Amino acid sequence: MTVAVIIVAGGRGVRAGTAVPKQLIDIGGRTMLQRSVGAFDAHPAVTSIVVVLPADRLRDGKALVGPTRLPVTIVAGGSRRQDSVAAGAAAVGADADIVLVHDAARPFVDQATIDRVIGATVRVGAALPAVPVSDTVKHVPAGRRLVAATIPREEVWLAQTPQGFRRGVLEAAVALGQTGVEGTDEAMFAERAGHPVEVVDGDLRNVKITTREDVERVRVIDEASCRVGTGYDLHRLVPERPLVLAGETLPSDRGPLGHSDGDVVCHALADALFGAAGAGDIGRHFPNTDPAWKDAPGLDLLRRAVAIVAEHGWRPVNADVTVVLERPKLLPHIDAMRTRVAEALGIEPGAVTIKGKTNEGVDAVGRGEAIAAHAVALIARRGA
Repeated sequence: MTVAVIIVAGGRGVRAGTAVPKQLIDIGGRTMLQRSVGAFDAHPAVTSIVVVLPADRLRDGKALVGPTRLPVTIVAGGSRRQDSVAAGAAAVGADADIVLVHDAARPFVDQATIDRVIGATVRVGAALPAVPVSDTVKHVPAGRRLVAATIPREEVWLAQTPQGFRRGVLEAAVALGQTGVEGTDEAMFAERAGHPVEVVDGDLRNVKITTREDVERVRVIDEASCRVGTGYDLHRLVPERPLVLAGETLPSDRGPLGHSDGDVVCHALADALFGAAGAGDIGRHFPNTDPAWKDAPGLDLLRRAVAIVAEHGWRPVNADVTVVLERPKLLPHIDAMRTRVAEALGIEPGAVTIKGKTNEGVDAVGRGEAIAAHAVALIARRGA
């Protein structure tokens, strides 16, 4: 099964009242478009992405999308949403079995929602995520303020994206949209073309951003989508042990005594990640009583920590580590250490800082009898 994604970002977003289209508004260091692209770029089932932009933004398309793991095709949108989706569908590779259509203005879609949509699309042919309404729903005819009827709220669901389609179903929906029929989403065209559409559970965080008030509201949400954790590790230094820091073996006649390799950089960072995610600590996940972790490389433990944090719904954003050691000097090795840590965390080396300090002769660390590390890690919800 091959899954392609069309991300619709061709509108002007005039209701947001901003100088740039709303999908290019910055939220916490990334635009809505980049967040939406990033959610699908990180999904293991997705193989390609098509981004639909306003025609006058095509020249800057790659910069607007940002770096990605997957191949991204950028095309110009039309005056209506259905025209933009048609343009995106025409650019989807011929090998795609399933096509997802997502609004760039829903930047907080998560991996679980994407999973549910893909699964239902495979079963039924078309699917969309939706959330049930909790308020009483009134039918008020257009242009009037008199209630015509009360609609049973258990029958009303609020549709979201991504919406998923087997390729043939999407082609039928697009073809119907090009006959002059107007619609607000692709699921509506699929319904009218006679195809069943399954509703899967949506996510209340998967909001669509339309107005300036929406922008301010999601910025508050985004701030609540990050957490900070701290970590600390200390080992005695003994002869005939290698000194390994962030996977780099440094020249030294002594190294840390420990059940694993004693890599204080990776151990402190793993603890910081666990703390931020509320996932316990390194002793819980990699106990020194378990022979499986005997002499285990610190980078391997750090990668495992990232996977555990991901299971809790989080991803690393940046890391800051201070190593306290009398000798050797860390400066010649810092760049290589940062690169190794960044690879393990799945982030850019520029988001990793490693600093070396001495303890000015104070206590066991200052006497050169031990090594310590302090770490701080920032994590964000996956898909955010």
